[in-house]
Order: sequence, then structure tokens, then C-alpha cells
Amino acid sequence: MMVQAIIRLGEREDRLITIVRGKYGLKNKSDAVNFIISQYGDTLLEASLRPEYKEELKKIEKGKFKAFTSIDELRKEIENV
Repeated sequence: MMVQAIIRLGEREDRLITIVRGKYGLKNKSDAVNFIISQYGDTLLEASLRPEYKEELKKIEKGKFKAFTSIDELRKEIENV
């Protein structure tokens, strides 16, 4: 099932879609919008699959963290900084 949407674009956005359409030989602006969304979606939604993401997680895990058992303990730590 395909969903139809009416969207309002600024002049710049319309020109960018036209450029993408021409650059990739797409049939129409709808195909260009779908292409842009798929490219952005790959970058945004599949970040957890990229090797760089795993490396970043490893760096975070190796960081210096301290566990607190209460809010009061955290407050004391913050006040002593």
C-alpha cells in the first residue's frame, strides 16, 4: 500500500529535489523524495549496524563512571567538585 501526501516545500528544497532527480535519473519528484528518505534513513536508523557505532560504544563503556546508591551521595560528589 502506498501512502499519498501533500507537502509544502520552499523554493530551495524544491530545487534540491529537482537536482537529486536529475543527478540520479529518477522519473519524478516523488521518486527523488523517496530516494532522499531512503538515503537518510540508512544513515539514521541503521547506525547501530555500522562499525563506527560499535567503536563509539566501546569508548563510552571504557569511560570513568561512578555508581551512586542515592541522590544524597550524588549531591555530595557534585558539591565537592
